Parts: sequence; C-alpha cells; structure tokens
Amino acid sequence: MSDLDAVRFFKDRLVRLRIYCVRFRQMNLEASSKKWTDQLPAGQFRHLFDHLPGTLFFAKDRDGRLMAGNPAFVKRCGFSEEAEIIGLTDTAIFSPRLADKYRKDDERIIATEQPLLGIIELFPNQDGKPEWFITDKLPLFDIAGKICGLCGTVRSYEAQRAAMQPYLELASVADHLKLHFREKLDVPSLARMAHMSVRQFERKFRATFQMTPQDYMIRMRVIEACDLLVRTNQPVTTVALEAGFYDHSDFARQFRRQMGQTASQYRSERRKESPPQAAP
Repeated sequence: MSDLDAVRFFKDRLVRLRIYCVRFRQMNLEASSKKWTDQLPAGQFRHLFDHLPGTLFFAKDRDGRLMAGNPAFVKRCGFSEEAEIIGLTDTAIFSPRLADKYRKDDERIIATEQPLLGIIELFPNQDGKPEWFITDKLPLFDIAGKICGLCGTVRSYEAQRAAMQPYLELASVADHLKLHFREKLDVPSLARMAHMSVRQFERKFRATFQMTPQDYMIRMRVIEACDLLVRTNQPVTTVALEAGFYDHSDFARQFRRQMGQTASQYRSERRKESPPQAAP
C-alpha cells in the first residue's frame, strides 16, 4: 500500500468512525427523548391546542363519538364546556348533510388508517352559517398499535387566505430577493415591482415581514453563509464574499447578530453534528 493509499484509507476510516459516533449519539438521544416523553402525563401535549389562535381541535373514538375538543371547537359547536360535547356524534351537532360528510371521511380514516390532510369543506362559522374551512384529520392508535379513533384540526379558509394576502402581494419581491440577495439593494426597483410607491412599499414590507427590506436581504445572505460554512471548506472571508457581503467586519457583525455566535464557531459545531459522508 502506497503512502497516498494509506492516507486515503485512514481518512476514510476516520470519517466512518465519526459517522458511527453521530449515529450512536442519535440513538442515545432518541432513548432519552422516549424516556422523557414517557414521564409526561397522558394528553399533556393536547393543551397546546387550547391556545392556538384560529384553530379548532377535536378527537373522536372509532365510533365517531367526540372524546375531546379545545375551547374554540366547543364554543363553535354551541357549548360552554368540553364535558358537554363528550360522547356526542356529528349528527347531534351539525346539519344532516354536513354530519354525513364528516362521518364518511372519518370512516375512511378508520378503514385505511391513513390521514386526510388539507380537506377544504364547509363548517359552521361563528354565526352558525356554513363557511369554507381547511380540515386535517389523523388516525389515533392505542398502545397496542390498533386504531382507536382520530383527531383533527379545523382552520378558516377565508381567514387563512386573508392572513396570507399581504405575503402574496409581496411574493414577487420576496422571490426576487431570494435569487438576487448578493446584489446591491434597490428599494425603488422593488417598489415598482410591487406596483407601489417607495413609501407604501417600505411600510407594507415591514408590516408583513416584521423587518425592513435591508434586514431581509441580510438574513438571506446569512442563510447562504451558513450553508457554505458547512458544505464547503472555503475560508470565512471567501464565504462572506460568496454570500454577498463586501466587508468582512460587517459580515462578522451581522452573522453574530443573527446566529448568536461567530462563523467559525458555527462551522465547528455544525460539522460535529453532521460530519461529511464517507466516499463510496
């Protein structure tokens, strides 16, 4: 074996060893996660749904009887307390047409043991009138692995569309910045792209993204720098230039502000977590 072959052999073994160490660490983390989860009281995670704005949550047994519902769902169904809906089926709450639709979807989930996601369907709004909502339903399994019911969330389609509208109005600008973040920022050009005055554009952009166009572009550059730091062996100064920063001190300041650490520290930590793959 030549010296070059020996170097390649030991380098390959070193990389493989690092991969095995990461996998072993991951197995330990998964075991710790399971132990931690097993210590939690049953159903503790579902309290999250009590505080999600604009989201209705429910759970049913395999016979279609309601077993749980967050406050928003309970109120939408015309009740005050969750205990009032326990054991009720859709036919006791909704119109025959809606109840039949919900039942058929539930039966499909129980039969296939597969989720139904992104269902756009009618559901009573706050005034009791049918309105378009987005529903996601997932099967629930008992500790023996057998299906025992389903759970789901319901979100207003109209409200979501209204919430997304500001982003849609600036979608072309955001896409442009993602592709051209290395270039000099030209706010008047971006305003024309959005068919707004500069003042309107800057106000709309800040209200939508909670940052200025300049901050948005800087974040795009930092994200690119993060990828280059992990994916390549380029010096930090080269990474800064490749990501669109024209001044290394500015890059260092912006990177620490966004990531809370230096570029070198970020590279070192990420490579410990995700070592390069061994050559086949």
